Amino acid sequence: MITRFAPSPTGHLHLGHAFSALTAFDLAVAAKGTFLLRIDDIDQGRARPAFEAMIFEDLAWLGLTWPEPVVRQIQTHDRFLWAMGRLEALDLLYPCRCSRRDVEAAVGAPQEGVPTHGPDGRIYPGTCRGRSMADAGPEDAIRLDIRRAIEAAAPLPGFDDTGSEHPGHHSLDSVDFPQFVGDVVVARKGLAASYHLSVVVDDADQGVTLVARGADLFETTPIHVLLGHLLGLPIPTYHHHRLIRDETGKRLAKRDQSRALRTLREDGASPADIRRMLGL
Repeated sequence: MITRFAPSPTGHLHLGHAFSALTAFDLAVAAKGTFLLRIDDIDQGRARPAFEAMIFEDLAWLGLTWPEPVVRQIQTHDRFLWAMGRLEALDLLYPCRCSRRDVEAAVGAPQEGVPTHGPDGRIYPGTCRGRSMADAGPEDAIRLDIRRAIEAAAPLPGFDDTGSEHPGHHSLDSVDFPQFVGDVVVARKGLAASYHLSVVVDDADQGVTLVARGADLFETTPIHVLLGHLLGLPIPTYHHHRLIRDETGKRLAKRDQSRALRTLREDGASPADIRRMLGL
């Protein structure tokens, strides 16, 4: 078994990050496998060296170990271009010039009972779907034509989940991609690939066999499985775990400094204390 923890160096790690990292690490140790650390720094406009250094320090303090050297997304740029080229060769991509405001205006007043948001945010209405990749400009995002993608991927695969939140086998045949997902973005202005595409390519390249992550990402997993299948990549097992929330039930965010590992360490907490706080 190969697991991984792939944080973005855009803020301090908090208790939610610690739970996900420790879960992936413990699963690998129990299976006599390997735990990998990857730095998801594809968005260089937000990545900060100081936060990356703190990631290493926090995880080492928790007692986690990993093989060196650590892979950074900026090092795998060529692989993202390969993936984009393959999807374009399948005629599954189109450029999109729509801003968030444009999408909101195009959607207008939705019909009652029709979903407006999916795992990628506001479900895109397809305004630019007729555009050709030959017309793509530097300001455009690149979207996946989800209807064409489903046709190209047939028969659709499935995935297994070993987590407590969504255990069992899940078939992509049960997912209404056009209605509940829409044409997701696979590359943005200034980025070789979006989160959806980059995480699929990096996990496959590193041989990750089990992806441990929060239950809030469960709805994105069909997107990742579909992309992996279209690219001819192996589909990992998933382990969607419970979320760590604050007193109001809200999921923790990087801006919540009171639960940052750095703050807890400075207040005298030990790694054992962190495990107890997380119920591990």
